[in-house]
Amino acid sequence: MQSPAEKKQGVYTYVSQWPIYSLAWSVRRDKNTRLAIGSFLEDYSNKVELVQFEHETTFDFTTDSRLVFDHPYSPTNLMFFPSEDTTNPDIIATSGDFLRLWEIHDDRIELKALLNGNKSSEFNSAITSFDWAECDTRRIATSSVDTTCSIWDIESETVDSQLVAHDKEVYDISWGGFNVFASVSGDGSVRVFDLRDKERSTIIYENPIRDTPLLRLEWNKGDPRFIATVGMDSNRVVILDIRFPTTPFMELTKHKASVNAVSWAPRIGRQLCSAGDDSRALIWEVVGPSFRSEINGDLEPEMWYGSTAEINQARWSPVEMDWIAIAFLNKLQLLKV
Repeated sequence: MQSPAEKKQGVYTYVSQWPIYSLAWSVRRDKNTRLAIGSFLEDYSNKVELVQFEHETTFDFTTDSRLVFDHPYSPTNLMFFPSEDTTNPDIIATSGDFLRLWEIHDDRIELKALLNGNKSSEFNSAITSFDWAECDTRRIATSSVDTTCSIWDIESETVDSQLVAHDKEVYDISWGGFNVFASVSGDGSVRVFDLRDKERSTIIYENPIRDTPLLRLEWNKGDPRFIATVGMDSNRVVILDIRFPTTPFMELTKHKASVNAVSWAPRIGRQLCSAGDDSRALIWEVVGPSFRSEINGDLEPEMWYGSTAEINQARWSPVEMDWIAIAFLNKLQLLKV
């Protein structure tokens, strides 16, 4: 079905029936311009919808009413199976009250697994986010309001490890390589974990503003020396170099309101996109030829894009390096960069 869309050179907009909070790109070779969007409704019943984008000639969006499914509560994160290999099952994971896996067929989407780590109860502490390991696709790491991080083996549908990670709610989590991940929390810290030594973690950064949570974190998969994090109600993106903990490598300070999302460019990992309540998406050359630490916040963005409302989410395409997806109000917008 042809879908409601707005086009202008380099900016392509899909208009959803619902406000959008979460989004994800598919990475399968045969479906690499497919996205998923999750609704943000205050009801128990929310939606996840698959959207196709023709990115070479017509720049049209298409949807299929059979590829929309109901989701309990608004999904806090979405991810497709993180492999380009088309022999893998076509699965999307979602988080909210539980971690769920859904199998995508041509004409329907079916619940494959509901992963509940608390077997003694039908209830679960809310899952704030998760990350699916590209280097070991059996593993999904989840962060929870109960201060824990859990590592799921999705083949056996069991918890591989559960770690009490922080002193307060854990808000985001990101893999940095095989066995290694980082998380951020209401306690204001970024902690790095190695599953080969589960008793310990390393605090590599603490928010200098006391009692202020860190809400967002993304490890740079293209250049794993670097992690980006964002504090609550902060217009700053803090770039950390894990070789030199505690002191930020760089601070990006040109947003005029709170930053809501950060996303690294794939493969090379030189650039970062940040988006926020100032209705702007900024693209930064963080690890470029003129590579130097910028802790005084003077670095200017390479490019910026202004939307018509506060931007909730930004995701760089993991396959097509010149496409970024952002979400605001009920609009999914694809930017050609």
